[in-house]
Amino acid sequence: MKLLVSNVGSTSLKFKLFQMPEEKLLCESRIERIGDGKNSIFTYLRHTDGEKIERSGLEIGDYSTGIRLFTDCMTDNETGVIKAVAEIERVGFKTVLSKGYYGIHELNDAVMAGMKEALFVAPVHNAAYIEAIEQFKALLPGIPMIGVFETAFHTTIPFERRIYAVPYEWTEKYGLLRMGYHGASHSYIAQEAVRCGKAERVISCHLGGSCSLCAILNGKSVDTSFGYSLQTGIMHANRCGDADTYLAPFLESQGMEHEEIMYGLSKKGGLLGISGLSNDMRDLEAAAAAGNERVGLAIDAFIYSIVRYIGSFYAVLGGLDQLVFTGGIGENDCSLREKVCTAVAHLGIRLDAQKNRVSRFGVISEEGSPVTVSVIPANEELGIARQAYQYVL
Repeated sequence: MKLLVSNVGSTSLKFKLFQMPEEKLLCESRIERIGDGKNSIFTYLRHTDGEKIERSGLEIGDYSTGIRLFTDCMTDNETGVIKAVAEIERVGFKTVLSKGYYGIHELNDAVMAGMKEALFVAPVHNAAYIEAIEQFKALLPGIPMIGVFETAFHTTIPFERRIYAVPYEWTEKYGLLRMGYHGASHSYIAQEAVRCGKAERVISCHLGGSCSLCAILNGKSVDTSFGYSLQTGIMHANRCGDADTYLAPFLESQGMEHEEIMYGLSKKGGLLGISGLSNDMRDLEAAAAAGNERVGLAIDAFIYSIVRYIGSFYAVLGGLDQLVFTGGIGENDCSLREKVCTAVAHLGIRLDAQKNRVSRFGVISEEGSPVTVSVIPANEELGIARQAYQYVL
């Protein structure tokens, strides 16, 4: 089966075409800055022969244009990896949230309606996916579209850990439960952690623009830092993460508008909010090294939020076999990994300084460390391909 995976961002598109079940990557593409005038960027890599196309200064105004740009490259009769789009048998999506549908589902009218109902909780993510999926349905009529929802991996979390201490009728009427997100990433880590060592009790740290931790027991999610929405958990690049529910009504009492408050919590908070400089850890670490104390505070707060959840999940799991770092920050920031591991060394973590500095994949703890520490590059697309392939229509 030729299975296409589409990973949609608010201004970006990523594609990977797999031959399944061999998991052979045939080609991939990334489109950035969609809707940003003539500043769009397109890259395409054909793995069958290594041919690469890079174009910048393009005007890609919508998802439809971006999708067609990719499929045109993919289906070139002379050099493409397939002769016609019709060879694609399934399309898998890293979908986020659909009211009433929390696993893996064919994206029929009912599931799409659930995604539209969940727009309030995930406005940016769901709006982008709804548009892209509708474009794919028009382009590839009759081909099954499979949504691997970010909540799917977390449906195994016990109910007492998912429920909020609000009036129970609110839970029943509105479905106010801890949903959990980054399921595609954490489920992939659950599958791959066994390559690095003992993996009965794993804490997966997905650290990037959006951040979350997941407690994994015998390959299944048993707790996660995300809650009902994507605004919760540890600090993010722009989102504040966990916050007192009374912050918003208090700020309203001080004269702030609701929209201003929500924008501040979700767009101007997190690393950017505390530092006042940037949401990019590379910029922040350079500024902190130059003596910027407020930036140093942002980094320290970020590390503490990670450490706090590691400690909590250690208790939930009853111990720890492996601590995994993934995501843009987790994979590339050796300084942050060192600081986190130093803070939780009492849990049995002994980091190998040399391995930590040079490795972007594999074990970075000392030989004989009671807890294995590893770096596993995120590959959400492969995880989605596996689940979309196995889905029975």
